[in-house]
Amino acid sequence: MNRRRFLTLSGVGVVGAVAGCSSEADSAESVDNHPAAADLDAQPRRGELGGHVILAFEDPSCPTCRRFHEETLPDIRENIVDTGKGAYAVRTYPVIYPWGEPATQALESTFARDSEAYWALFEHYFAEQSSFDPDNVLDRTAMFLTEETAVDGEAVARDAQEQAHNDAVQADIQAAEDAGLGETTPIILLFEDGEFVTKVNGSVSYDLIAEALGERDG
Repeated sequence: MNRRRFLTLSGVGVVGAVAGCSSEADSAESVDNHPAAADLDAQPRRGELGGHVILAFEDPSCPTCRRFHEETLPDIRENIVDTGKGAYAVRTYPVIYPWGEPATQALESTFARDSEAYWALFEHYFAEQSSFDPDNVLDRTAMFLTEETAVDGEAVARDAQEQAHNDAVQADIQAAEDAGLGETTPIILLFEDGEFVTKVNGSVSYDLIAEALGERDG
């Protein structure tokens, strides 16, 4: 990232934290060696690696993550992912409300079966966020998956209850801890053509992300 754009980003508060949900490791690193991006190729993502990377640590129970999905993600998909300029990747990080923990287990169990069902479930958690609690989340998850996807919802719920894919859950948590990311979600790491640029927190606008990735130059 050039110095002029760095100063611009600093002036509008992109470098550092922005308000998010709450309950830090910036240096000149690439996506290949940044601890937050460990085993990135195995993570759920939209788009292909090799260009820009928007790596988001998100909690399905986090209201600020929901706003990020509603207000910013559509522009990321339209302008970065769908144009072939980069990828949006997710690591689940359940640090806000208790129901986020079983939901994260269910997400990993779903992803192990069907990536499209994973994305559908992730969006369902945000769309119906106020309806979930620790007692009903797995029942509601099973019902949604069975009715709306090709995945066996009851099997996912059983796996989530038994933490059958806990290794994947813990890998995401460990990546956040190794990178010193804190617990203000969403935590979004931006890599311009694979080079780490900055970390931002909260429901940041697409314009700020585009600026950080050099997509506003000229």
